[in-house]
Amino acid sequence: MNNCLRQIIKKITPPIFLDIFRRRISKYGFFGDFLTWKDAVNTSTGYNTNEIIKKVKQSLLKVKSGEAVYERDSVLFDKIHYSLPLLAGLLWFASQKGNRLNLIDFGGSLGGSYFQNRKFLLHLKELRWNIVEQEKMVKCGKKYFESEYIKFHFSLDDCIKEQNPDAILLSGVIQYIEKPYDLLKKIINYGLEFIIIDRTAFIKGDKDRLAVQKVSPKIYTASFPARFFSETKFLKYFERRYELVEEFDALDKDSANIPSRYKCFIFKIKDIK
Repeated sequence: MNNCLRQIIKKITPPIFLDIFRRRISKYGFFGDFLTWKDAVNTSTGYNTNEIIKKVKQSLLKVKSGEAVYERDSVLFDKIHYSLPLLAGLLWFASQKGNRLNLIDFGGSLGGSYFQNRKFLLHLKELRWNIVEQEKMVKCGKKYFESEYIKFHFSLDDCIKEQNPDAILLSGVIQYIEKPYDLLKKIINYGLEFIIIDRTAFIKGDKDRLAVQKVSPKIYTASFPARFFSETKFLKYFERRYELVEEFDALDKDSANIPSRYKCFIFKIKDIK
């Protein structure tokens, strides 16, 4: 009887409302509104870095060898989900630098964004994709993924000194950093010509919101702090030295738990010195 009733409800309820309901009752996603990062950390379980690196490595090795098509957050897909604004930005950068792209991918894992976009970048006269990551990730990247085009670095300072890049990409990473505005200040002071912020959640108002993200165990077991940026506050950090060239909706879906919008911002420096 209960099963019959569920089938009737499913048939008469518009799909959009069913989707909203499923998201509302989900145990996974973003939750809470914490006063401090420490409060959010204390409510998180943390994550096993070794487990995450292992899963991402296994997935990307399949992409690298051609056994799989696309990886995102360690999950494999049979079709590449392109972030077209990101790809457009990368090609736009390259077109202004003599068909060359020398990029920092900050927090770029083991090269997921590189493998996602390489089909459209390997024709360039020069391609240098430099990933700056945590120590364990860098060691793994150097061992399994480093090549003529993709290199791994332990710090921003070292990468800039060695590679002299023109641009930096922060894709789905800055919201997981305890002091993101300190990082932004450092990046802006480097004076790189181009900056892309992608796969980042923004909210209305003039204050950020601190939440905890609970990841589905289908991906990996983890919960950790995540920041939803005030779009107004975030953009003000760039005003003095950078112009906002364009903004787009990002590839990620908006969080049903917290009203927000995932976006991509492309910046160009105002005065190259």
